[in-house]
Amino acid sequence: MLASVYNHTPIKSPIFIKNSENFVVEEKQLYDWSNQGEWLILKIRKKDLTTHELLKIFSERIGVKTRDIGYAGLKDKHGMTIQNISIPKRFLSKIEKFKHPKIKILEKHIHSNKLKIGHLKGNRFFIRLKKVNPTDAKKINKVLKEIKKYGIPNYFGYQRFGRDNSALQGKQIIEGELVIRNRAVEKLLINAYQSELFNEWLTERINLSNIFNEFDEKELANKYPKELIKFVKSQKHPFKLLDGELMRHYPYGKDFPLEENEVDRFYEKDISPTGMLAGKKVKMATGFAGEIEKKYYRIIPGRDGERRYAWIFPEDIEGKYNEKEWQYTLNFFLPKGSYATVFLEMLLKREIQL
Repeated sequence: MLASVYNHTPIKSPIFIKNSENFVVEEKQLYDWSNQGEWLILKIRKKDLTTHELLKIFSERIGVKTRDIGYAGLKDKHGMTIQNISIPKRFLSKIEKFKHPKIKILEKHIHSNKLKIGHLKGNRFFIRLKKVNPTDAKKINKVLKEIKKYGIPNYFGYQRFGRDNSALQGKQIIEGELVIRNRAVEKLLINAYQSELFNEWLTERINLSNIFNEFDEKELANKYPKELIKFVKSQKHPFKLLDGELMRHYPYGKDFPLEENEVDRFYEKDISPTGMLAGKKVKMATGFAGEIEKKYYRIIPGRDGERRYAWIFPEDIEGKYNEKEWQYTLNFFLPKGSYATVFLEMLLKREIQL
């Protein structure tokens, strides 16, 4: 169960069945297409296919090699997803004849570059919850207002870890207890372990924030320095920033050390704290923030570390309740690398079983 700064009780009645009726994700492009060049951009709607399955179908149907197909991000299999792919323009005539029962080409554009991983702004989601009783619908309305105001932790979702102890295997690889000959598989397993460490660090930070939110200064004084207590207690946001924090301009920008007079910029959604993905050459937090972070540092041979937003601000959040059908529909936008299932778990404050 992921930790939360929101203190509502779990919302138990909603049921989420992940399929094309109840789950739709649409990729939002990072930049405008140039309308010139040697690449054909296809806006694709697919149902119940992974991105890799999508690429394989295009490869088999039109003769393009999968390595020559570009995409900005991997999309879920279970549900309806809309994403862009790029293929060499010379395949246009074959694309005109392309048909598949689970794939529809919505738009075609010309562009100067092949799409690469990360070339997207984020994703727009639609989720339908069923069997939502009126009492829980009111709770959802209230929590959505809090999420609109404060945002959510940027946990890695369950999709990052698979179902085969991938994070544990990644740990065994870097500790020399397991050898994987396939480099691609090895990378995935190590990434899963990095992600697990990040999630564990973020959980500790959220639990610490809840301690500072719950107890008064006198109760905290036995365990924490007075200056830290004063600094944290002055903050409006429920996720508490610490001295030595590494911040990043939001939603894009460079990392920089937190200055005390910049704390309100987090509340105003102008900056956000970052967490570490362990590895070589990663820039570390200092001060009290660094003391916590260093517990989750690991040396990962051949892999540079990086930093990731610890907190994000979902946009364009809309919620609508159909009392007659006992259904609640959600629409929201998340930046790239963030997970709709995490949004849902923060909203309902319980694990989502899929």
